[in-house]
Amino acid sequence: MNIILLGPPGAGKGTQAKVLVDGKGLVQLSTGDMLRAAVASGSELGREAKAVMDAGKLMPDDIMVQIISDRISEPDCENGFILDGFPRTTAQAEALDKMLGEKGLPLDHVIEISVNDSVLIDRINTRVAETPEGERRDDDNAETLKHRLEVYHEQTAPILPYYEGRSMLKKVDGMKPIDDVSKQIEAIITAG
Repeated sequence: MNIILLGPPGAGKGTQAKVLVDGKGLVQLSTGDMLRAAVASGSELGREAKAVMDAGKLMPDDIMVQIISDRISEPDCENGFILDGFPRTTAQAEALDKMLGEKGLPLDHVIEISVNDSVLIDRINTRVAETPEGERRDDDNAETLKHRLEVYHEQTAPILPYYEGRSMLKKVDGMKPIDDVSKQIEAIITAG
C-alpha cells in the first residue's frame, strides 16, 4: 500500500504517518532523511544532491524523484510506503506518477489532513507556551508557521486539484482529536 499524506505544516502528517507505520508495517519516507542518506552514500546521485544543497538551491525534481525511486526499491518498502513532504508541486506529482508507473507500482491513497490556519496557529502558540525554552525548536513559533503556511498555500496546495481531478484525493478533518483523525484515515484505507 502506497500513500501520500498532504496538508499544511502542523496538520499532523508525521503523527498519522507513525500510526500507519506501526499499524500497517509501511515505511515513512521523509524527503529530508532520503536526501541525507543519498549524500552519505557517496553515490553519484548523492554527490549531485550534495552540490545542490551546498549551493543552497532547491532540489531539482528529477534528482528528488530518482532518490525516491531508489529508496522505494529497497526491501523494507516491499509492504508499501508513506510519502510525507513530497510531492510539493504539480510537476513533482506528475514526475512521481510517471516513475511509479514505470515501476508498476500503484499509488493507493492520497489523503489530505485538512486544518484551518487559525487552528494551526493556536496549536503552535499552545505548544510554545507549554514547552520549556531550552526544549523548543528555533522555528517553533507563530511567525515561522505563518510564513510556512503562506508557502504551503502558494506552492503546495495547488497540487490538491491535480489529485482531485484523478479522483484520488480524500480529505480528513485534521481539527479532530488525533485518534479520530486516525480512524478517518483507517476508514479511507479500508474502503479501498
